[in-house]
Parts: sequence; structure tokens; C-alpha cells
Amino acid sequence: MSAENSKGPKGGGARKAGGHGQGHGHGHGHGLGYEYGYDTPLSPLLRVPSGERVDLGAFHPGATPAGPTDKAAGVAATARMAERLGSLQERLYAASTAGDRRRVLLVLQGMDTSGKGGTVKHVIGLFNPSGCRIKAFKAPTSEEQNHPFLWRIMKALPQPGEIGIFDRSHYEDVLIARVRDLVPRSQLGRRYAQINRFEKSLADDGVTVVKVFLHIGYEEQRKRLLERLDNPDKHWKFNAGDIEERSLWPAYQQAYELALERCSTDSAPWYVVPSDRKWYRNWAISKLLLEHLEGIAPQYPKGDFDVEECRTRLLAT
Repeated sequence: MSAENSKGPKGGGARKAGGHGQGHGHGHGHGLGYEYGYDTPLSPLLRVPSGERVDLGAFHPGATPAGPTDKAAGVAATARMAERLGSLQERLYAASTAGDRRRVLLVLQGMDTSGKGGTVKHVIGLFNPSGCRIKAFKAPTSEEQNHPFLWRIMKALPQPGEIGIFDRSHYEDVLIARVRDLVPRSQLGRRYAQINRFEKSLADDGVTVVKVFLHIGYEEQRKRLLERLDNPDKHWKFNAGDIEERSLWPAYQQAYELALERCSTDSAPWYVVPSDRKWYRNWAISKLLLEHLEGIAPQYPKGDFDVEECRTRLLAT
């Protein structure tokens, strides 16, 4: 499991002046603000710049940077993206039939209740499921433990033309592995560089890697866990171990800060998405995917046949 918020159980406070709170700037030093309308490109606002120190306590998990004004507007804005997302997905898949190797990999990380499953349901639901490859990573099996930690990740990668979604990922091996001391620190330290090389190889092979850190507050997580306890229909989603994990919040905080700091690269940057408001989370991730797909700009391949000749033959049947 993994966590993501401020310095310890007190939860995330508002961003310092010029920071990441509602209506304020991002606070990563590039001066972009959150006061703009939601047609503003979102990727630069949420991106973790390469090589800069990360302080998650400076990010307000309830912020709505560059987003719609409220839930109703957010839900409507997300729905409006569906047609464009579907069209780009179809073009991406169509291009692969002509040899285009490009594809997308969305990596979702965050504490339990931060919304990984909700993202899969509400955001990936905007796509044609036949073109998506979804993988939820649990604790490694005995077979997986007998291989290098990236082995199981490589087996789950999207094929050309597909959109892949990882619910948890290879980052568990520098998150829970660090917090729980599952591997020696010397080995753990090497994994960051291994991850960066691995993700660079993916980018070189045509994979657009979109890594999203779902940033919820400590108090918001308690609220969501209580909602699961109070509803018998949600008991299947509750794990008593989550309570123990909450006691390790500061350690997970530090582990995430290190992962974001060391593994936000030009090839595969991290994006911090405030996730206390589910509607904003869904809108923001949809918009991030839209911006990246538009950046790929996939095109339908041209036919390798004579259109008029085929038309004449068909009409003659």
C-alpha cells in the first residue's frame, strides 16, 4: 500500500502563498497559477519538475487547479471529453494496424481510498474497453518474487495502439518496500535508477507514460474508510490493515516524496492530482489523458488499395 499527503497525520494544509491551494499557484517554481479557466493546459500545472525537491505538505488535496467551478460543472465537462477521447483512442488503435507502435500507459498510485478504482471506472469508462489493458497489482506472488521486480510489470504492458492502466505499479517496490524494510536500503536505492531506465526504454519504444499520484488528505481518507464501515455493501472493500497503514502515514509521505523527486523525468513525468474531490480527480485525469493523446496526434492510416476500383467491383455485386 501507499500513502500521499502532508507531514504526518495532521493532513495537508493549504498551499503557502503562491502555492497549490484553491486559486493559487503550483509552487514548483515555474510561476503558473491556478486562477485560470479550465481550458488552460493542465499538464504543466500538475507536473512534478525533474530534479526538484518535493514537499507533499505544500499541496492541498482539496484544490481544484484550473478546473471547473463545482461538481455539476466538473461532471459535465468530463462527459464532454468523452467523444474526443474516444476518437483519439480509435485513431491510435487504427494507426497500430499500419505498424505505428505508439500507445499510452496510465500509472495510478495513491493511498487506499484515493480513487484508483474510481478512476478506472469513471475515466477509463470513457474509452472503448476493447482497446484498454487494465492491470491491478497486488502483493507479489511466489513466482513473481523469484524474478526481478520489473518482470511482472513488463508482462502487463499495453500493446501498440492500446491504452494501458496500472492500478498500483512498479512503484510499490520503492514505496511499501521502503516503509516496511522489505529489501536492503542499498538495493532499494538502485531501484530508482532502474525504474528511470525502464521508463526511458518504454518512451523510446513509443509508450507515452502518464504517472498520476492521487493526492488525498489524511482526514478525507478517514471519512472514506468510515463510509465503507458504515455501509455493509462496502465491507468487501474494507481492509482492517488500512488502519495500521494510517499509522505509517509520515513514512509513506517520505517514500512518495522520494519517488516523485527521483523518478519524475522528461521521459516519464509525475503528475500530482488533488483527489479529495472525486469529480475533480476524474476531470483532471481525463484532461491529462486528452492532452497526451492530442500530443501523440494519431492519424488513420491510408488504405493500401484502389478505392474507386473496389467501389466499382462492389457495386457490380
